[in-house]
Amino acid sequence: MIKNESGGMTMFQKLEVIGNLGRDPNTRQTSTGQTVTNFSVATNRRWTANNGQPGEEVIWVRVDVFGKLAEVCQQYLYKGRLVRCEGRLVADPETGGPRVWQDNEGNYRASFEMIAQEVTFLGGVSNADSRGNEEDGESGLTEENKEAETQTGNDQSTTKSTSINSQDEIPF
Repeated sequence: MIKNESGGMTMFQKLEVIGNLGRDPNTRQTSTGQTVTNFSVATNRRWTANNGQPGEEVIWVRVDVFGKLAEVCQQYLYKGRLVRCEGRLVADPETGGPRVWQDNEGNYRASFEMIAQEVTFLGGVSNADSRGNEEDGESGLTEENKEAETQTGNDQSTTKSTSINSQDEIPF
């Protein structure tokens, strides 16, 4: 059991998402100069109902990453790339749940948002040649970014970010 300073039980939240990027990442600087990259990840779930009909559900998660991890994600992620993101779920400050909005046709939509502390690039680097990012043919990391890498396999690489110190830096 994990105890906090007052002797009570410490709460813990962890979200892990594996899916494909729905668009190329977008990177910007916060007002304090910190780099933030965001992208959307689609997760698909397929099933066959009792009546034999196939069903499918797609859930989108908006992912924000900060610091060096944001820079690496901007360089190596692209629309369609399979990725694993681990971090924490972020609630909408107004609703306390997912962000709810209306699309152009007036339909209500909801999006889930997370801040990732760890991102794993999966599924190889099929677009690397057209993007000019691939040098070593394995992890998709160039020699300049090897120091940011904490684990490399034949088809995946993992980079961990530093923790976020202030809620004021979350760009929602």
